[in-house]
Amino acid sequence: MEGERISYHESVRKGYERIKRDGMNNIWDRFEAQGFGGDPDKRCPFCLKGARCDFCSNGPCRADASIDKRGVCGITADGMAMRKMLLRNVMGASTYQYHTEQTIKTLRATAIGTTPYQISSPEKLKSFADRLGINGMGSVEETAIKLCEYVERDFNRKYDEPSKIVEALAPKERQNLWKKLGIFPGGIFGEMMLSTSSCLTNVDGYYKSLALKAMRLGIAMAYQSQIINEFCQDILYGVPKPHTMRVNLGVLDPDYVNILPNGHEPFLGFALVQLARQPEWQEKATEVGAKGLRIIANIETGQEMIQRWEMDDVFYGFTGNWIMQEAILGSGCIDVFVADMNCSMPVDPLYAEKYKFKLIPVSEVVAFEGIEERENYVPEKAETQAAKLIDMAISNFRQRRDTIEPLTGFDLNETIVGFSTESILDALGGSLDPLLDVIKEGAVRGVVGMVSCTSLRDYGQDVHTVDITKELIKNDILVLSMGCGNGAVQVAGLTNLEAKDLAGSGLQSVCEKLNIPPVLSFGTCTDTGRLADLLGAIAHALGDVPISDLPVAAAAPEYMEQKATIDAVFALALGLYTYVNPVPTMTGGPDLMKLLTEDLKTITGAQLHVETETKEAVKNILNHIEQKRKNLGI
Repeated sequence: MEGERISYHESVRKGYERIKRDGMNNIWDRFEAQGFGGDPDKRCPFCLKGARCDFCSNGPCRADASIDKRGVCGITADGMAMRKMLLRNVMGASTYQYHTEQTIKTLRATAIGTTPYQISSPEKLKSFADRLGINGMGSVEETAIKLCEYVERDFNRKYDEPSKIVEALAPKERQNLWKKLGIFPGGIFGEMMLSTSSCLTNVDGYYKSLALKAMRLGIAMAYQSQIINEFCQDILYGVPKPHTMRVNLGVLDPDYVNILPNGHEPFLGFALVQLARQPEWQEKATEVGAKGLRIIANIETGQEMIQRWEMDDVFYGFTGNWIMQEAILGSGCIDVFVADMNCSMPVDPLYAEKYKFKLIPVSEVVAFEGIEERENYVPEKAETQAAKLIDMAISNFRQRRDTIEPLTGFDLNETIVGFSTESILDALGGSLDPLLDVIKEGAVRGVVGMVSCTSLRDYGQDVHTVDITKELIKNDILVLSMGCGNGAVQVAGLTNLEAKDLAGSGLQSVCEKLNIPPVLSFGTCTDTGRLADLLGAIAHALGDVPISDLPVAAAAPEYMEQKATIDAVFALALGLYTYVNPVPTMTGGPDLMKLLTEDLKTITGAQLHVETETKEAVKNILNHIEQKRKNLGI
């Protein structure tokens, strides 16, 4: 593996060369070692097809649908593949909900005045409370507490008690369809129990039933976990608004004390920025010989932060997405790596030892072999915890700077971040009509929500994501980017105003008129729910047409982990054409693949499309969008 098979980004390739020279265990070499016969993408054919199971002591079993070879219990290859997918979805939903639980805990503590935060967007609190039917009379703090109580009651509804959140937020057309299909969800915890219980050996082995349960869980997750999480973070830290942000590994300067909040939860990251902006902390950093103290946003925690807060010389910029992690850690520029609930790698302690930085878990779900020191996030202690982390970093600086030769000369560029439903409406003058008009006129052919991770399957890091996005905007498709894929296009320069030159003439004219890039930085993977809410608003503005009739699609060019799989399943429940790559481990179930790629069109209006080649993938997305335009008469 070399060149772009490593990464699209030159900065990451440079980081890889350094850690390779240093003999460090790294993701690229580990990926290559997993392949058969020197081919990093060649793996066990049964595993690749999802036709393998080891859940009970009769296994491991392999299934082959072509000869009706089943597991010992009698489960088919279709059932085997879908059951494993549903369990992945349970893990994804659980992790999203964990994040949401921490957000609600933080909002409640902030409302009673025991955190260093404040309610930054009382307008969002009021409007969201109104949507949920919460009485907003009283103070901002009282309304926030009522919101916390309301959502927690809904999270804990039984699986057979319809969710009030979904009833309040989802389009009525979708709600009616979901009730007809029997997939209107109850509370998220009950839904996770229902799905997990269904996956026990000899309980539910029917692929159609399991697929419906997966969609039901996905609906609960999107509206209860994702939308509640992101909207409550907006209430706490501000609604995202467009602004510039430094990105790429050039944000790392070895002469500064550098702290990198990493993962998916921004709570301690924001607390660190607030403290680091105080002169006394900057003075402490200069006293040990540093030029100053900086907080560097990293991975999805970083995305949450950069979408909401503007950069300065303290909150300096954003590195990139998770596959960059070892290149970042090997730069020799880091003093404390703050690991919250997602996207920290088990190998990180080796890097901490080699490159002399402190690795500190700040969530009870994160643990590393050999790392005993931790600072589990507690909302009421956030300021004290942030102060401890800064003290650690300042104390670490001299040892790191004196013993580690840093890698410098990384690329540094600026991009535009901070688009949200509200900021898009602001850019359009307060109404969706200008966007709808350019879609009707054909300047913009359609919209793709690019919700992606980053993966090394088939391509190097971010290569396929960037290629797909370039091809879409060239064909006048407006792209809303989320997740680690958002980091990919930010670092690649596609969320800059200059990227309009890569767009088709129609989209280019819209970018010039509205002064926006052709790819709008829309947030993290958690913002999938925010995107669904925006699509609901567009469908309503067009006269309450079904979401499945809109000229839109979802794309995950490099999905990776369990949260991504439930995002995709929710998109199918929502009625979206959904492109995914790499090929999911489900192809051993031919009836299951037919259900997802063909039959769903007449069930939810959705379609799963699987394709590894860029131009073919985009051609199919464009065909779908043009057919939807034709059906709408535009």
